[in-house]
Amino acid sequence: MKALWLILLLPLLAACASVERLALPSAVPFADTNLTRAAQPPGDRVDHRDWSSFLARYVATDTQGVNRVAYAQVTQADQTRLDQYLSDLQSVDPARLTRDQQLAYWINLYNALTVDLILENYPVASIRDITDGAFSFGPWDRPLAQVAGQVLTLNDIEHRIIRPTFNEPRIHYALNCAAVGCPNLMDRAWQAETLERDFSVAENAYVNDPRGVRFDTRGRLILSKIYIWFREDFGPDDRAVLAYLATAADPALSARLSQTSRISGYEYDWALNDAAAGS
Repeated sequence: MKALWLILLLPLLAACASVERLALPSAVPFADTNLTRAAQPPGDRVDHRDWSSFLARYVATDTQGVNRVAYAQVTQADQTRLDQYLSDLQSVDPARLTRDQQLAYWINLYNALTVDLILENYPVASIRDITDGAFSFGPWDRPLAQVAGQVLTLNDIEHRIIRPTFNEPRIHYALNCAAVGCPNLMDRAWQAETLERDFSVAENAYVNDPRGVRFDTRGRLILSKIYIWFREDFGPDDRAVLAYLATAADPALSARLSQTSRISGYEYDWALNDAAAGS
């Protein structure tokens, strides 16, 4: 009976994912190019060591391959260092960074702001429980930072800076929204020198994880909602998305995707990526 209900619900779940897609911000850049104009090499070096130290201390992989954060164990001293790191990032002039330095900078700022936001509201079951009123679906439109005189929200960083500026679909494997269904939060800071390698590893890990791509017991293809929310970043239509996934998948999964013509549904686990919940 449970399997029957799931089969009946799949079209509804896919429709809900499509509605959610319509509610997401479009990738429209800021008119102010000071946030995205890149410098020539070597650019200014941004120190991400404190963020790497924080992640190494508090991020660990559970038995299901989910990187979880030990929010409850964060000391006051480490919280203070995180706050100082965020303050230091906001004093950086992005126009003095090279393109790769900028991308690493924005990823780290987004992820550090998200972790800091969870810590400020902890304990919380899901980031979506952090709202700003009855019609709020989460904290993504909350002003959290100011860079080069521009007040920024998480949505601003993702949809008005990173997506329209860098045209890099793998960014969705780097930005972490503190949810179990999200691609893993890396256990170290992103760095300009290792962007390509880290993107490749993160992409491979998520595409080959059931959170990203899976076939259910009836052989139906179920994808993470990120592939419908941001479909235009991965391809113009479902066929293109499937072709993209096949190139990123391990051989067995790639062969199966190549023989599949239909996406049956989308899912996403919004539970907090809390180490306490995963233990």
